[in-house]
Amino acid sequence: MTMQQIADQVGVSKFAVSQALSGKPGVAEETRMRIVQAANELGYSWKTKAAKKEKNGGAEPRGKASVAKSTVIILMPNVRFQSRESLFWGKIIDGVVAALAEREVGVLMVTESFSERTLKSINPEGVLGLIGIGYIATQLLLEIRYSGIPFVLVDHEDAMIPSDTVFMNNYDIMKQLTSLVLQSGRRDLRFAGSPSYSRSFHDRWLGFRMAMEEAGERAPLLGEDPLLEMEDEAYRIVDREIPQLVAQRKLPSAFVCANDFFAYLVLKSLVANGVKVPEEVAVTGFDHTDEELAEDLPKLSTVHVPNAILGRRAVEMLFARLDDRNRPYEKTLLHGELLIRESFAKEYERLPVESAE
Repeated sequence: MTMQQIADQVGVSKFAVSQALSGKPGVAEETRMRIVQAANELGYSWKTKAAKKEKNGGAEPRGKASVAKSTVIILMPNVRFQSRESLFWGKIIDGVVAALAEREVGVLMVTESFSERTLKSINPEGVLGLIGIGYIATQLLLEIRYSGIPFVLVDHEDAMIPSDTVFMNNYDIMKQLTSLVLQSGRRDLRFAGSPSYSRSFHDRWLGFRMAMEEAGERAPLLGEDPLLEMEDEAYRIVDREIPQLVAQRKLPSAFVCANDFFAYLVLKSLVANGVKVPEEVAVTGFDHTDEELAEDLPKLSTVHVPNAILGRRAVEMLFARLDDRNRPYEKTLLHGELLIRESFAKEYERLPVESAE
């Protein structure tokens, strides 16, 4: 399969195909997606550059940085609070680094967002592979795939770019948590967090909705509940909505939150507005980050995420891919663990739920 055949299929120029598949600008996003989809459907080989280099004797292009053959790139663009210092993302990186150290493999951290410089300074033939952590733009993933570098994604996937991925089993564990809340007799539940924020949030929202539907309860729909719009401006939404719900006496019996950060915002606002937690309203989170613990707040019920194991599993998948480049792509799901604590614990003090603490 050649670029010209893809160009004929989509009805664009060969130059446009080349620009799109290499992640370069100059192609409309809709056209780029059509080209990528056609390439996937037609079985286009994304290793063209590597194959040509090998055919030419393996000569390295001038100006490329020399990277040791025993190096794996960890890519985590600085977007949406993704950083090495994050209580959530940092533990995943720790798992990746530890697993690579055991294999005596070096690490190269790349943390800038998409730009023309991201991979141009790296010799793809000198890199074993790449592990992407969190959200990575489609254009950057295209550039990585076009370079021929094997890669695994953690907590992210792109429908247009097939790859090995590692996730929490967000849907099942959130469904289990929501069902537990419903079994306590609380029926009017609200989900806090935007389903469009990330794939993990979307799966957690689906688990919440399914548990509600199976219990015969109606979940608020997208577009009718401001709490389903909580993303980067979560502070503003919580500071507006919670006092308003308290004043109107329209508080739900429980807030099921997409992560611990949103849960702590809701929990603090409820307490500040004189609401008793969990007697009047229960609050649950997700991730087990314990990032904003305060003595005057009930301890948050949450889901323990094995972050470091997510990182280790990504390394295992990368080396399995290196052993067999033609194996089918895999999506690995790791199960979490419910931590029932003070923000919801009183009805379940005797419930035999294991603790990860």
